[in-house]
Amino acid sequence: MKFRFVAFPLLFIFFRLCPAMAAVSLDETFLAARDATQAGNRARLERLAGELRAHELAVYVDYWRLQLDLKGDLDPAAVMAFLAANEGDYLAEKVRGDWLKQLGLRRQWSLFDAEYPALARPDQELACYALQSRLARNDASALDEAMPLWLNLIDPPDSCHPILEALIVDQRVLAGDVWARIRRLIESNRLTGARRGMNYLPRSQTPDAKTAQAVTDAPLPWLGKTRLTNSRMHRELIALAIARIARRDPRLAAEELERLDALLETGEKGWAWSMIGWQAAMQHMTEALDWYGKAGDAPMSDDAAQWRIRAALRAQDWEQARSAIEKLPPALAGQPVWIYWLARAHRAGGRADRANALFASISGQPIFYSLLADEELGRGVTLPPRAAPPSPAETARVAANGSIRRALALFRLNLRTEAVREWNWAMREMSDRELLAASALAERAGVYDRAIAAAERTREEHDFTRRYLSPFDEQIRPAAREQSLDDAWVYGLMRQESRFVTNARSSAGASGLMQLMPNTARWVAAKIGLKNFQPGRVNDTETNVLLGTSYMRLVMERFDNHPVLASVAYNAGPGRAQKWQADRPLEGAIYTETIPFNETRDYVKKVASNTLYYSVLFNGEAPSLKQWLGAIGPRAGARGEELP
Repeated sequence: MKFRFVAFPLLFIFFRLCPAMAAVSLDETFLAARDATQAGNRARLERLAGELRAHELAVYVDYWRLQLDLKGDLDPAAVMAFLAANEGDYLAEKVRGDWLKQLGLRRQWSLFDAEYPALARPDQELACYALQSRLARNDASALDEAMPLWLNLIDPPDSCHPILEALIVDQRVLAGDVWARIRRLIESNRLTGARRGMNYLPRSQTPDAKTAQAVTDAPLPWLGKTRLTNSRMHRELIALAIARIARRDPRLAAEELERLDALLETGEKGWAWSMIGWQAAMQHMTEALDWYGKAGDAPMSDDAAQWRIRAALRAQDWEQARSAIEKLPPALAGQPVWIYWLARAHRAGGRADRANALFASISGQPIFYSLLADEELGRGVTLPPRAAPPSPAETARVAANGSIRRALALFRLNLRTEAVREWNWAMREMSDRELLAASALAERAGVYDRAIAAAERTREEHDFTRRYLSPFDEQIRPAAREQSLDDAWVYGLMRQESRFVTNARSSAGASGLMQLMPNTARWVAAKIGLKNFQPGRVNDTETNVLLGTSYMRLVMERFDNHPVLASVAYNAGPGRAQKWQADRPLEGAIYTETIPFNETRDYVKKVASNTLYYSVLFNGEAPSLKQWLGAIGPRAGARGEELP
């Protein structure tokens, strides 16, 4: 009897565990099949495929088998069978796109044309193949549609080059347009593309390869050694060389442009001065507005035009700021950032009614400049009414969605790239109620970034407790208190750094919830006396939070407890935070808007907005955003130990 009493529970536990053990085994087999695909081992993939027919991700195995054939002589019937079996799913879109690229590469236009309309989201490569197909059918309107690509397509895929060349052959694009494209590529620092673009020029204007290389790579020596004339080719190359010099030394570029002034015509001079002004503005040089002024009415790139406004803000020249904003193309002028600053310029000029109308036009949105506009109108940060939680029936319907099921399974296997694509595909046409249910499912699965992403997409019904999740409370709140940090700021920064993905890793090598660089993690660990620290521990939640909040405290102390400077230091480094200060006090919003790095500028705005919403959720109220941004004091010398 004793034997039976012991054996029965053991057998019961064994049979209860069997399904879980089987699932783990199938997951391991699935990952092995993925490895076989990546290694191109078809035989192993075929052996494993038979074991995975019951796996919830079996369709991925079918996709991998098809994928191995896409580069060979694939039977169209096999593709059509896969598409028919999975129509409407992410993998059907992926297979259709991959197949269309093969058809385009092989110029199989009849098959391409039959399938292309079914693609939901064609990328630029496929869009250019579609234009190629239309050209092959002598559809002249294809070139009309292609014209905007000439200036706007900076990094064209190979499929677009025949389209660009067709514009030249058809004389839709002349020499002036070619030089305009070369300038745009130089502005974007696409030097190889700029040199390649010179091959589209008429023979009389085409520099040899050695000259083209010298202009882009060694512009100052080229200007000094070359016998220059006022030919079209030399005028354009001089302007390009000036633009290249301006990236490193705007003052030297200005001197060279003054020296060569007589050789250039108005168009080349105007563009070159705009490039000098742009680079000077990004380096916060006081001469920037004067150099922009010398550009006159020369056409400017979007970046150059926006930095003219920032230079005016930095100089607190509200009339120049207003004038520069009003010259922007409509699509740029309609962005909240420039509507806000235009309103500020009108208010500074005594036009309060016009200013308030502009503030009102962007108010009421959960973004940085809308929050500032609300404050200008005397409104504080408020949360919209909280939507009712998703019902069990609503949650069950979303949980049954194939893309959601596959996404959660892929997250479970730590296949984040595929998981995010499946998840985003599912989000495309969801209602607010479905999005809230999806957010709840993701939160329950510990996939916090997708929970936030789903909640952010709602249009009428909102739940800001989901938009601004606060997981890992037991680790984060005590660490913030220990470092005397505002927990709303800690959460606001962490939400922007990692969206609470514990194993997040940036392309630069930053890791974990608080995205710590390896050198910073080691330095902080030594600074706080963390014993036995090993780099592998940086993704451990408690260790990552300890190191991250300790560093936040150190940068706060370094910058007199100013959260804007500390946020900039956390993202771009303390040296840059100090370098971007002025020699006089600056309004915090102006300092933020004139940060030269696009990523850091966007980062600080989002951290600020996040912090205010977390403050409302945690404390029932938020500080004034203007108060939080404060004033940025004058640049000071080095103080204390240098931080990494």
